[in-house]
Order: sequence, then structure tokens, then C-alpha cells
Amino acid sequence: MANTNGAPDPSKLPAINVLAQYAKDLSFENPNAPRSLAPRQGSPNIEIKVNVNARKVGDTDFEVELAIEGQAKDGDAQIFRVDLSYGGVFRVVNIPEEQLHPVVMIECPRLLFPFARQIVADAVRNGGFPPLMIDPVDFAALYRARAEEAAALQEQAGAPN
Repeated sequence: MANTNGAPDPSKLPAINVLAQYAKDLSFENPNAPRSLAPRQGSPNIEIKVNVNARKVGDTDFEVELAIEGQAKDGDAQIFRVDLSYGGVFRVVNIPEEQLHPVVMIECPRLLFPFARQIVADAVRNGGFPPLMIDPVDFAALYRARAEEAAALQEQAGAPN
């Protein structure tokens, strides 16, 4: 019998382990090159969208996919577009069932984000532009917003016409 000096049994502690992480899909478009690389008067309008999806791939394993879409426009003209689907497989153990979904949808993408951010920055830089440094994402707020949207849709579906 191991002496733990009153500490919890390590095999019973909650844990998230990254088993793998990978770029599933990466696309960079510079449709108006070389004109798009010319100096311009003002800053382009940059739009970033971030989405998270997850699916169970084993008893305790989940694949989490972080989708990042970014584009820069000057008026109606597209300067560049970058799309990244970055995934990871996570082993999540000893998390209560009611907390499992938020952990997978908040903590796992939080672990993936710095790597995905670097891939996007490098792709844009390699396309001839200054690196696109995406601001940190509040995955808890994103999770809450998606939960509120789902609840509103469910409410609308249940409302009499």
C-alpha cells in the first residue's frame, strides 16, 4: 500500500491529456497577387471567425477541432483569406459527467489555440503579408454564447405558431 500522506489518490484526480494535435486542413488564398502586396493608404478590414467542434472517439477520448477563418479586405476587394482546421485528441478522465461537455469545449480548445494561432500567423506571413496575430479567444464566453443560441433555437422550435 502506497503512503500518500493524506493526499488524494493520483489515479482519481481529474486530468486532460493531449494525445495528438494536427492540422487537418489549411488554406491560404492571395487571389489578387501581386497587386494585393502593393502598399496601401489605410489598414485593411480584417475579420476572424473561430468555431469549436468535438466528438467522442473512445471511452475517455475526444477529438476537438478548432476552426479559424480569417480574411482581409480593402473595400470589396479581398486581399487574402486563410482557413485552418486544427485538431487534437484529448484523454479526459475523472471529470464529473455534468462538467465533461464544458471541459471538452473550453479547456481543450484553449490548449490548441496557441499552436493554431502560430500556424495562421506563419501562413499569412509566408503569403507576403505581416503575420496575422489573432487576439486570445475567451472560449468560456464562446461556449456560453453557443449555449444561449442553442437554447433560443430550442425555445423557438417549441413556440406555437
